[in-house]
Amino acid sequence: MAKRVIISGGGTGGHIFPAVAIANALKTLDPATEILFVGANGRMEMEKVPAAGYRIIGLDIQGFQRKSLLKNLLLPVKLVKSILKARSIISEFKPDVAVGVGGYASGPLLYAAGQMDIPYLIQEQNSYAGITNKRLGDRAEKICVAFDGMEKFFPANKLLLTGNPIRKESVTIAGKRDEALAEFELSGDKKTILVMGGSLGAGTLNSCMLAGIQKFIRADVQLIWQTGKYYYKGIVEQFGNQPKDTGIRITEFLNRMDLAYAAADVIISRAGAGSIAEFCMVKKPVILVPSPNVAEDHQTKNAMALVRKDAAVLITDSEAGDILVDAALALVKDEKRCAQLGEQIGTLALPNADEVIARQVLEIADNKKWS
Repeated sequence: MAKRVIISGGGTGGHIFPAVAIANALKTLDPATEILFVGANGRMEMEKVPAAGYRIIGLDIQGFQRKSLLKNLLLPVKLVKSILKARSIISEFKPDVAVGVGGYASGPLLYAAGQMDIPYLIQEQNSYAGITNKRLGDRAEKICVAFDGMEKFFPANKLLLTGNPIRKESVTIAGKRDEALAEFELSGDKKTILVMGGSLGAGTLNSCMLAGIQKFIRADVQLIWQTGKYYYKGIVEQFGNQPKDTGIRITEFLNRMDLAYAAADVIISRAGAGSIAEFCMVKKPVILVPSPNVAEDHQTKNAMALVRKDAAVLITDSEAGDILVDAALALVKDEKRCAQLGEQIGTLALPNADEVIARQVLEIADNKKWS
């Protein structure tokens, strides 16, 4: 009899890509597995999950709005309604196991699963667990984590260090440098810096690049600059159409992350857990500028987990405007330091997280069938 799995969560690519990777691994291990996603209406997962070939049902749930207390007035009502809808979804789908990957929908679904004696697994992506996952941890069958030291948040006997699932096609870069340079029309004789702020973009990174663009040109350092969709039009209007020989390549979104990674000598990025998992795999030196606009400042804690192992450089959001461009130019020209950082971050790679987590999910489902 086919196993039935609910996967809940989303909100950002950092939650959605791992969720889809787990689903794909489940189907690889046991093609008969039936999978249903539960997400938040109006969020990215409602488009990305069907595009990946899976069915999804949305909950009317939102997160706590730090910038507008008025928007939080309906939060308790939405939370109760989402839990009730989650119970209805569980009653109809009858899952053997539920998986929470983080994001607004994950909490109500896992809470309802616990109420209904459906075993669940938590995939905690960050080095600092959020409030919801900490509260749900006691009833979880297994908690799959990506960083050491998570016993301060969860019962130690339930923890399994798996790493974060990644898009394997994005980190397969061996032998692709020439193709990458051709794709971006860049010179193999010059150093290249990749700047990425996620699919939506990062205001601080973009403003730093815009202010420092002439420094890159004067230093004869090439730039692959992924702006994100919110910023692309304005940046192109400000920067204008520069000649190709400036070596500045501005793009809204990178469709071929593998080629961007292959071309890069240094990467500048926010410190999302999913991105960090990819950086560990590509073994490139990284400057992390954690976003200050996230719960419990977890991106800074993600970055510090690497800095403590001399596997990344950390520059705070507040100091980035003053030092980021100069620090990046100094690093990209320091080949010895780049080699050290690349080697150290590579030691942290956990390449088969999706399969390891999927096996745990199937094991939990098997145990439920026998109980």
